[in-house]
Amino acid sequence: MNVFYLCRVTRPARATQERSLNALQNSVSNPIQREEVNNHVHSTYSFSPYSPAAITEHAVAAGLKTVGLMDHDAIAGAPEFLAAARTNGIAATVGCEIRVNLSGTPLEGRRVNNPDEPNIIYIAFHSIPANQFDKLETFLEPIRTARQKRMRAETETLHQLLQQRNGPSLDFDQDILPRSQAAVGGTLTERHILFALAEKLIEQHGTGQPLVDYLHDTLQLSLSAKAVEQLSDPGNPHLTYDLLGVLKSELVPHFFIPSSTEECPSAQQAVDFATSIHAIPAYAYLGDIQESPTGDKRAQTFEDSFLDELIQTLTAIGFQAVTYMPPRNTPQQLARLSSLCQENGLMEISGVDINSSRQSFNCPILQEPAYHHLCDAAWALIAHENLALHDAKWALFNPHNPHATEPLKQRINRYASWARQTDPAQLENMKELL
Repeated sequence: MNVFYLCRVTRPARATQERSLNALQNSVSNPIQREEVNNHVHSTYSFSPYSPAAITEHAVAAGLKTVGLMDHDAIAGAPEFLAAARTNGIAATVGCEIRVNLSGTPLEGRRVNNPDEPNIIYIAFHSIPANQFDKLETFLEPIRTARQKRMRAETETLHQLLQQRNGPSLDFDQDILPRSQAAVGGTLTERHILFALAEKLIEQHGTGQPLVDYLHDTLQLSLSAKAVEQLSDPGNPHLTYDLLGVLKSELVPHFFIPSSTEECPSAQQAVDFATSIHAIPAYAYLGDIQESPTGDKRAQTFEDSFLDELIQTLTAIGFQAVTYMPPRNTPQQLARLSSLCQENGLMEISGVDINSSRQSFNCPILQEPAYHHLCDAAWALIAHENLALHDAKWALFNPHNPHATEPLKQRINRYASWARQTDPAQLENMKELL
């Protein structure tokens, strides 16, 4: 079993703290400042190689100025994450990602940003004030319960398929649950199931050509040249995650079970709840893709052909933002999306979806002038989160906000300025700038 994956770090080691401090000191002494941010990093409370604390350590090591936690259906890792961010001196923001259904909307039944099923979309709750974590946990707990029930059924379906192909056995309680944080508020996903399978396959068949031959000849999987190269490398430190990507692409269509409304509430219900706890509800733009960063999504078309209608529908529901991953899309896609966001008063938020050891925390494209507003947005999230904790009227989209009449861009810049001026280890002092 991948011990690093299961490790929960509750306090950064002294060496890590010293390394983080040196990185911060070096950035202060360097007159040429890079400003990279990432608001979409998963932890072991959903699926990731990184504990909440380890996320902050890797973010500092990567030179990020801000970092955001974004777990699926879970908020339990947030206290550890925020405490570690304070210790490591990096500004941090907390969110969570859920799936919702579009029933009753003009987009009902369409495939939008979810490769696995139509009518279900991914959305994010960004910038959740810490005093709202308990309310959010109450909202998320039944979602996780429904999802775990489905994951149990999917595991059995995959087990039966593997038996037909002379593959290994899979047991939900013995193989899947121990590879999650489900017992302490974490969620379970198809990635947990396939991570367990990947580890079994590597244990039984080793690496290199024997593993590749088994996948192709016995499990009847199609392997790209890139996958063969990665899986054939005996020194590949990301082998388990690379194999997981292959398994997800090839096997999920054979064992996937559609989600229920208990697992995926309506978009309207989710947005109304998010605004009630002063979080920022954001649609997660995917866009037509050729290949995903982790190699686990096939080339596929999504919402680009009806993007105008989608943005109008999201605005009518009450979404306040759109989040997207600049490295995934073309400049033309991003320019069109940004224009629609500006026309409809939607905040633009960026983040690189981190759930594999192969992925980099860095997003160099944010250094380009065209995307600097995404750095401003990251800082504004941090200000929103901390000021709304102090007084709900300071939530960025609160109609009673003293600056509510300002254009959104001006308000974001104002909030970003406040966050940049505040010591990341003492964000509670930001209210003194009001």
